[in-house]
Amino acid sequence: MKFIVVFLIMLCGCASQQDVISLYDRVGVLEQRGEKEEYYKTQEKEERRLRNQYARLHVMLNKLSDDIRILKGKLEETDYLLKREVENIEASDKERKNKLDRIENTASLNKDRIIYLEKYLNLEPSEIGQAIESKGGDEKDLSENEIYISAKKAFNQGDLEAAREGFKKLIKKYPKSKNADNAQFWIGEIYYRGKRYENAILEYQKVIEGYPKGNKVPASLLKQGFAFLQLGDKGNARLVLKELTAKHPKSTEARVAKQKLKGF
Repeated sequence: MKFIVVFLIMLCGCASQQDVISLYDRVGVLEQRGEKEEYYKTQEKEERRLRNQYARLHVMLNKLSDDIRILKGKLEETDYLLKREVENIEASDKERKNKLDRIENTASLNKDRIIYLEKYLNLEPSEIGQAIESKGGDEKDLSENEIYISAKKAFNQGDLEAAREGFKKLIKKYPKSKNADNAQFWIGEIYYRGKRYENAILEYQKVIEGYPKGNKVPASLLKQGFAFLQLGDKGNARLVLKELTAKHPKSTEARVAKQKLKGF
C-alpha cells in the first residue's frame, strides 16, 4: 500500500521528496494501527471465549459439588439405617434366645416334676423311648427304614405316643440316618398337635440346628412361628417367619409365611 501511495504522488508531480517521506511514515503508522486493532479484537474474542468456557466449567463444578453432597447425605442416612437394623436384629435374636432358654428351662422343670410324681405314686416311668428300650431283648432288630415307616404309620393313624417313641428310637439308634431330620420334625408335630407349643418349639429348633441342610428346615421354621403365635408371642413369631422368608425365599413355606406376615 505504501508504494502505491508514493507512486501516485510522484506521478502527479505535486509533492516534494519530504512530503513523500512524511506521507510514507503516516501510512506505515496507519497500517501498524490497523494490525494492532485486529490483534486486540482477536485477543478480546479469545478472552470472551475463555471466560464463557470458565463460566460453564464453574457451573458444572457447582452441580457436581451439590450432587456429591446429596450422595454423601444419602450414604450417611443408609449407614445409619443399616446400623439400626443390625442393632434391632441383634436385640431380637437375643430376645428370641432368651425365650427359647426359658421354654427349655420350663420344659426341663416339668420333666423333673413328672419323674418325681411318678416315683412318688410308684408309677412306671413314662420317659420317651424307655418302654421300647426295656423290651429291646424281645423285639426284632428293625432297620432304620422299618423303624421310620412303622413310626410314620402310627402317626398317620393317630397313635401319637407310639409314633413319638418310634421316631425317638430312630434318632437314638441311627443318628445319621437320612430320615433322622424328618423324624425330629414329626416329633415337633406331635407336640404341636397336642397343643404343647413350648415343647414343639424346642423340637423344631433341634431340626433347625441339628440338620441345617435338611429338607425340613423351612417347615420347622414355619411351624415354630405358628407355635409362637399360639402362645401369643407375636414378636418372636414375626422374627421366625422373617428368617424363613430371608433364608428360604423360594420355598412353599416362605410363601405361606409372607401371607401370614401381612396379617400382623
